[in-house]
Amino acid sequence: MVATAATSSFFPVTSSPDSSDSKNKKLGSGSTNLGGIKSKPSASSGSLQVKANAQAPPKINGTTVVTSPVEGFKNEDGAGSPHPRTFINQLPDWSMLLAAITTIFLAAEKQWMMLDWKPRRPDVLIDPFGIGRIVQDGLVFRQNFSIRSYEIGADRTASIETLMNHLQETAINHCKSAGLLGEGFGATPEMCKKNLIWVVTRMQVVFDRYPTWGDVVQVDTWVSASGKNGMRRDWLVSDSKTGEVLTRASSVWVMMNKLTRRLSKIPEEVRGEIEPYFMNSDPVVAEDSRKLVKLDKSMAEHVRKGLTPRWSDLDVNQHVNNVKYIGWILESAPLPVLETHELSSMTLEYRRECGRESILQSLTTV
Repeated sequence: MVATAATSSFFPVTSSPDSSDSKNKKLGSGSTNLGGIKSKPSASSGSLQVKANAQAPPKINGTTVVTSPVEGFKNEDGAGSPHPRTFINQLPDWSMLLAAITTIFLAAEKQWMMLDWKPRRPDVLIDPFGIGRIVQDGLVFRQNFSIRSYEIGADRTASIETLMNHLQETAINHCKSAGLLGEGFGATPEMCKKNLIWVVTRMQVVFDRYPTWGDVVQVDTWVSASGKNGMRRDWLVSDSKTGEVLTRASSVWVMMNKLTRRLSKIPEEVRGEIEPYFMNSDPVVAEDSRKLVKLDKSMAEHVRKGLTPRWSDLDVNQHVNNVKYIGWILESAPLPVLETHELSSMTLEYRRECGRESILQSLTTV
């Protein structure tokens, strides 16, 4: 069973009284509560109309001057009331048009300045790298990543999940840059026609040094053949400035039918798509031939039960993303070990896919 909870915060919009609505203020027909909801005026107040007209004879040097109404103009009381002579109504009509054009020009200039303005930030935090590029005779894909503040852990270094996500991202972008990305998640066009997807069966990762916030890492990846029905993908992560190697990783991938969920051989049509990109090279991580023995619950020193996949843990292939397993594995590790040690290498074997309704437990022995 998967339980999902959602919380939402609603902030009331406080309506400030309009200073120009003096009539409603005096009549007391409107009210504002603390919740930010403004009640409507009553029907009786809406039908009330107030008209006022006050006029005093002008004086010049203390002498009252009698004025006559302007011909052709009548107010509501039937008495003549001349327009006050101001600078605006003495201007010709073209002056008003010129003022409007000037206002529009100034507004457009201000908008252009706002669009042209760019914040000044340190180059180390700017991410101009885009999707990456193909290098080394079209066989190696390269992409840079800057380590963000939300990608580091309590020790101020990049989390393992962050580094593994970089590996996965470059693998997908490699397929996209090579023109091999079909409708699926990393699947070629021929794989999409045959309902085939890639699944990882084994991965080895060696962490030489963890990057910190603000570091820019360079990730190189390439593919090679692995047996008759597999493909190997390697990664080399280094510091983009110094060239220092930070992480090395090697993985083995096979094909699975996404309808039957069974492993499949590589069809010749698919092989013809991917073989031109195979690189003849050795794995960047020496293969660990040791067999990973299943840890029995009775022998485990630390057990974490009740682990259930969240909706965000699933990928487009409708199973738990391979990076999520690493977090579950570390869930049962004792806190003193996590605080005083760092993971230097790991070997992962993916034996069965995990769905949305799976309930897992994590076993650890130190």
